[in-house]
Amino acid sequence: MVASAVAGFGRDTLWLVGEMGRMMVFLISTVAWMVRPPFRFLQVLKQIHFIGVKSLFVIVLTGAFTGMVLGLQGYYSLRKFGAEGWLGSAVALSIIRELGPVLSALMVTGRAGSAMTAEIGIMRITEQIDALDTMAVNPMQYL
Repeated sequence: MVASAVAGFGRDTLWLVGEMGRMMVFLISTVAWMVRPPFRFLQVLKQIHFIGVKSLFVIVLTGAFTGMVLGLQGYYSLRKFGAEGWLGSAVALSIIRELGPVLSALMVTGRAGSAMTAEIGIMRITEQIDALDTMAVNPMQYL
């Protein structure tokens, strides 16, 4: 009983360490391909536009609704003390200092990450990545 539990724990640990090793090899090869020529500055600018500029709508929408909720809840709390005049500064400070960076990072990561994952998934399904291999183009470098 105890031996099988220890064996299962060991098997799971070895699997986890192996997966972490594969992720580390993937990370190192990705970083290595990023610094090798040819440098595609136009592609970098396109990705900056795709990730940054096209995420602005989602970020502004999230910030607006979060500010509205904070304003509504803050009003009910501050009304008890007669401090409704401080509501604007409290909401602005909480959005700009605390919630804004976190929500922006989550929205950019979620939007851009899911779009990139979907694009690579479609490329895998339609065998475009296999076609790159067939043409002797390294998918890690090209993508």
